[in-house]
Amino acid sequence: MGVRFLKMAVVYILVGISIGIYMGISLNFALTSVHAHTNLFGWATLALCGFTYLRFPKAAESPLAKWHFWLQGIGLPIMLITLTLMAHGYAPNWVTMLKRIGESVAGTGILIFAINVFTNVNAKDIPTKHQHDVSM
Repeated sequence: MGVRFLKMAVVYILVGISIGIYMGISLNFALTSVHAHTNLFGWATLALCGFTYLRFPKAAESPLAKWHFWLQGIGLPIMLITLTLMAHGYAPNWVTMLKRIGESVAGTGILIFAINVFTNVNAKDIPTKHQHDVSM
């Protein structure tokens, strides 16, 4: 599961950096919020979740991890696409409602991640220095 999150994170950094380059070249900064959310909620959050799952296999193997992956994987693009439309001045009611749905779905994914961490991540699962050296 951790690898899936890392690969999804890399997609978001490519998109986020591309948006940033576009804004810099065009000197049009209307997509600043999309750029920020793509890099923070996409790249940074997903990468940290991925590393968490790589480090704590019990959490990665939990059904909660799959729910997290799909909820964030579905909700975040919906949120970012609708936020892009709104940044360009297109904000009919259906777009704003869809944005709220995307945010709620992605946010629920993060809530599930938090539950997973508190349920399945334990200090005893971190190897001591000696255990780490032996496994290398």
